[in-house]
Amino acid sequence: MKRVTLFRQRQIWMPTIYGWLALLFICFVTGLLLVNSLYSFLAPNNPSGARILVIEGWLAPEELDQAIEIFKNGKYERIVTTGGPVSGWPGVSKDTSYAELAASYLAQHGIRRDVIISVPAPRSAQERTFLSAVMFREAARNLGITLEAIDVFSSGPHARRSRLLFQMALGQNVRVGVLAARPENFNPDAWWRSSTGVEQMFFQSFAYVWVKCCFWPGPHGSGKEKWA
Repeated sequence: MKRVTLFRQRQIWMPTIYGWLALLFICFVTGLLLVNSLYSFLAPNNPSGARILVIEGWLAPEELDQAIEIFKNGKYERIVTTGGPVSGWPGVSKDTSYAELAASYLAQHGIRRDVIISVPAPRSAQERTFLSAVMFREAARNLGITLEAIDVFSSGPHARRSRLLFQMALGQNVRVGVLAARPENFNPDAWWRSSTGVEQMFFQSFAYVWVKCCFWPGPHGSGKEKWA
């Protein structure tokens, strides 16, 4: 009777000390390249030549100031502010949205009120930026605005994810450009030297990967899409 065995011996190749050193060097160089290019990947500046500038309303005042300069120096005809209910702001009603808050700030700092469109969004169970983009799409349709191209202005390393989510909400027939605000609380060229920079970069990297692999909104106009 043939004996049954659960294990068997095999011979494998293992690196020598020089092989390990070479592998460590390759990993080090690869890591260095990734660290140096990560911010520029997450915070692209690729405008589409659109006439509509969409500003995420939750941005800090310093970032909204950058958006104002971009609008004044560009060829934009409209500004759209987006965002859901405000939370954690003392003295601000819970019924106020970031979209309305940003619109008010822009109007107080030199942007004509008649070129600003405020598009508030309800609370979201999952992805707030996506729901803001969905509400913007519906508001544009209700206002009779034909969307061919837009530029989204977002905060530093959040920008690539914002463009992706707006593209998902608006569809492939709309060109979505993106502009990233330069952060005020860390140096984007040496983000690893700041705890704030490290926290922001790792969080936004994880969030971007999550959207790419795990976020599946419902069909356009569905309740599932708005829930997401």
